[in-house]
Amino acid sequence: MTHSRRSVLRRGAGVAAAGTAASLAGCSGGADGGTGGFDSGYAAFFTPNDWANEIASERASFEDPVDVGQLGHGWTPDGNLAADVAATDAFVYLDSPEFSWAQDLAGTLEADYDTVAVIDGLAGLEGDLLDWNHSHGGEERDDESGDHDESGDHDGEDGHDEGRGYDPHVWVDPVFAADIVDNIAAGLGEADPDNADAYADNADAYAEELDAVDAAFQSVADEAARDVAVLAGHNSFQYLEARYGFRLHSPVGVSPQNEPTQTEIADTIDLVDSEGIEVVLYDRFQSPRLAESIVENSGATEAVPVTPAGGTTREWNDAGYGYLEQMTEINVPAFERAFGAQ
Repeated sequence: MTHSRRSVLRRGAGVAAAGTAASLAGCSGGADGGTGGFDSGYAAFFTPNDWANEIASERASFEDPVDVGQLGHGWTPDGNLAADVAATDAFVYLDSPEFSWAQDLAGTLEADYDTVAVIDGLAGLEGDLLDWNHSHGGEERDDESGDHDESGDHDGEDGHDEGRGYDPHVWVDPVFAADIVDNIAAGLGEADPDNADAYADNADAYAEELDAVDAAFQSVADEAARDVAVLAGHNSFQYLEARYGFRLHSPVGVSPQNEPTQTEIADTIDLVDSEGIEVVLYDRFQSPRLAESIVENSGATEAVPVTPAGGTTREWNDAGYGYLEQMTEINVPAFERAFGAQ
């Protein structure tokens, strides 16, 4: 895997959120936070916050404004966040409409506070983002083969339907995660040149951990006894499907707003029985009721949680789980069981 370090500091005009510019205008201190050095920042949600802290190590501390138990997309900040971020040195986010509040805040910071480093983790990855079709049938993607072209040239790249948007869950793919980590390290290094080499070294070390996650998922794909598993909830894992050739059947699809019909649930139960599936997956941040109902009405024996790794629970937070632990302790074992790769 090749990890490039791109210049991702974005300074310039942006579209400000309503009311955000006014709250920033009353702030003083800027990026120095009153310390005269680079030592603090915010990241838009759990995953980039975890990565920013790993890369910065003891040189800076990042905060996650999203409460434990919540995910960053669909979240709304309170009126104080803009002022809090403007008093730090950096803001790390993903430039995706699913995080519109973060896009708005980034635009305001770029326009009014050029002392705050605004770092987009998705810089350079725009061509790799998959369509997020909010219809049901989440296992159906533009790339039905599941093959992913490392260059980013895949079907549908230039043909996204307006209104469909892009799937923001790119971070679940450990290969893309390494690219995002490199972007964050490059942005921190440009904002804090004295420590640029340290940030780059930390990113390289973290990339080795991500390589191990990549290898673990590839092993699941290689050893899988079946080519389909059932996810009883909205599908946040199509980047894993594209990377490793997994096929996840969801009666819900990719949108958390979708509700499955009785026909879709019945079809899922039939699939569970015809494929001899014993483990039904569900998203830990959603209700397990649908998964439990499928288990009760089929030959499956257990509902097992997975995580989109976009937030954390109280239990995982207390255990010190970061992104790596969520992937290695929760997702890899669950995928092994669901695809019969044990």
